[in-house]
Amino acid sequence: MKLTSYTNYAMRCLQLAALKAPELVRVDDVVFIHGVSRPHIVKVVHELGKAGYLETVRGRNGGFRLSRPAEEIIVGDVVRLTEGPLDVVECFNPEKNTCPLIGICKLSKKIQEATHAFMAVLDGVTIADISANRIPLLKRIDLLEITGKPAIFAKSDHAN
Repeated sequence: MKLTSYTNYAMRCLQLAALKAPELVRVDDVVFIHGVSRPHIVKVVHELGKAGYLETVRGRNGGFRLSRPAEEIIVGDVVRLTEGPLDVVECFNPEKNTCPLIGICKLSKKIQEATHAFMAVLDGVTIADISANRIPLLKRIDLLEITGKPAIFAKSDHAN
């Protein structure tokens, strides 16, 4: 499975909002901390706001925050929102399928099982879970803000 950058950005926005709660997070904060495109983050925040995951505040001192407790935001639900149907292979979408083996192919059935298992894992994870190591995450963010540039970290730093 490979998720889009859009989904990755959505998770980063939600995680940062959980870490900074109840303060507002600015789009420019996400852009700086994660080194991503501002227009992409604006689009992500807008969609997450429309879906009821974020409360957005316009204006000079505006930003966004979680609109519900982090414990209630299921990662799998956000993935479904941002990814749409997970048509991992062509035959998952009956309207686009050209494979004559639909319905009898064991490979497509196994890929479908794997997709369901993948989503089952994400359905067991909340935004609170991915923000649970709050202190190390905030220390890393503070370091970025102090130095004014993203740092390069060793592979061991990426561990849970």
